[in-house]
Amino acid sequence: MDQEGRPVAVRMPEERALTLYLDKREIVTLMTLGQRPEALALGYLLNQGLLEAAGPVAAVQVDWAAGAAAVTTRDGQGATRCEHLLSGRTVTAGCGQGTQFGDQLERLPVLPAGTRITRSSLLALADRVRRHDTIYKQSGSVHGCALARGADILHYVEDIGRHNAVDSIAGLMALGDAEAGDVRLYTTGRLTSEMLVKAAGMGIPVVMSRSGTTAMGLEVARRCNLTVVGRMRHDRFQVFHGAERIAFDA
Repeated sequence: MDQEGRPVAVRMPEERALTLYLDKREIVTLMTLGQRPEALALGYLLNQGLLEAAGPVAAVQVDWAAGAAAVTTRDGQGATRCEHLLSGRTVTAGCGQGTQFGDQLERLPVLPAGTRITRSSLLALADRVRRHDTIYKQSGSVHGCALARGADILHYVEDIGRHNAVDSIAGLMALGDAEAGDVRLYTTGRLTSEMLVKAAGMGIPVVMSRSGTTAMGLEVARRCNLTVVGRMRHDRFQVFHGAERIAFDA
């Protein structure tokens, strides 16, 4: 019903449970749209530090009848190698996810300065994301992440939670040819410390959002030398950290 009590037809995204296995060991169950399940499974393991790189992976298989995604490494010892991480779980506030393994703050890299970016390219990317044909426009209740080079969108993934979307981007990067230092990440969700830890781990120096960041997110940005741009609305934005990468007069 709408606000006048009239019947209306609506679309609702389908939420599915996907249990992730690494070399036959159950890791976690994710709630997902299932848009890019193979990339989600691989990206989750990479962002959690449970895989060092995509190289040792022999196969990623998804079986929706069983609600399972199985990642197999070449030597079959992937779960054994990360046993120290699997023994330490932290319950998080992530939508669609609720667990992280080990202390990710201890594994944060410091990103190089890289090339400068222009204000106009930031605004152009925000505008392209706004115009992108999305599930959110049809039904709401999802988050989206875009991987872009300049203002050009390379990948756009939507999912129940922003964490799933950024993990899928990580998986697509591992499977493709996108150089981390040459791209930027746009997310529709808030820039919490967990999101910025993932961006830093992926080697992406510029993270953008229509939402804001948190105090701990700012601390992560300072430690990792991230450029964090939020509150993007039409021709306005706020730079929370890393403004030296931005040419404001271009």
